[in-house]
Amino acid sequence: MIVISCNGLTRRYALRGVDPVVAVDSVDLEVEPGSFVAIEGPSGSGKTTLLGLLAGLEAPDGGSVTVLGHDLSRLSGAERARLRQRRVGIVFQSFGLIASLRVGDNVGLPLALAGVAEGERQTRSRAVLEEVGLGSAFDARIDELSGGERQRVGVARALVIEPALILADEPTGSLDEENAAGVLKLLADAVRHRGATLVLVTHDPASASLADRHYRMRDGRLTAGVFA
Repeated sequence: MIVISCNGLTRRYALRGVDPVVAVDSVDLEVEPGSFVAIEGPSGSGKTTLLGLLAGLEAPDGGSVTVLGHDLSRLSGAERARLRQRRVGIVFQSFGLIASLRVGDNVGLPLALAGVAEGERQTRSRAVLEEVGLGSAFDARIDELSGGERQRVGVARALVIEPALILADEPTGSLDEENAAGVLKLLADAVRHRGATLVLVTHDPASASLADRHYRMRDGRLTAGVFA
C-alpha cells in the first residue's frame, strides 16, 4: 500500500485586495512504505503547508490526498484526528511541548488522547525516552531541558504511538549542528529499525541529502531534487 498519494494537490490563501496566494500548486507525490523522503525549500516555498495537508491539519482547495489508505477529504475532523493519534507521528520545529506537563506526560500525551491506560502509557513513554537518550528525564520539567533535549522529547512523543508515518517539519531548524545531527539520526533510525515512513521538510540541503528520495519545493511547486 502506498503510504501517501497526492494528485494535483492545491492550497490557496485569499488575501484582501490582492490575488490569492497559491501556497501548494498542483503537487503530485507518492511515498512508499519504509522510505525516507525529504522536501527541501526556502521559507515561504509552501513545504510546511504541504505537510499540513498531508497531516490533515489543512484542507486542500483542489486535488486529492490519500494517507495510509484514507482519502482525507472523506474523513471528518474527528476521524482525521484519530488517524494522527494512532498512526501518524508529527515532529515540530518549535517542539510543540506543553510546559505545564512533565517530560513523561508530554511523551505520553498521544496515548492519553487515544485512551491508553496510565500504566501502559508510563511504560511505553519510559521506553521511548530511553531510546532517544533521555531515560532519566521522565519526571523533569520542560524548562529544565536544552533545545536539543526538547526536540528529542518531541521525537519521543512522535515515536511512542509506534507510527506508520512520521511527518517532521524543520525538526532541526532551531538546533546547533551537533544536536541537529542527533535528531536526524533518531528519525532515520525510526525508518530503519521500526519500519516507519518518514517525510521531512527542511530548508537545509545537507539534511535533505540523507533521504532516500529528495524533492525541492519552490513557489508551491514540487520537483525532484538532484544532488551534485
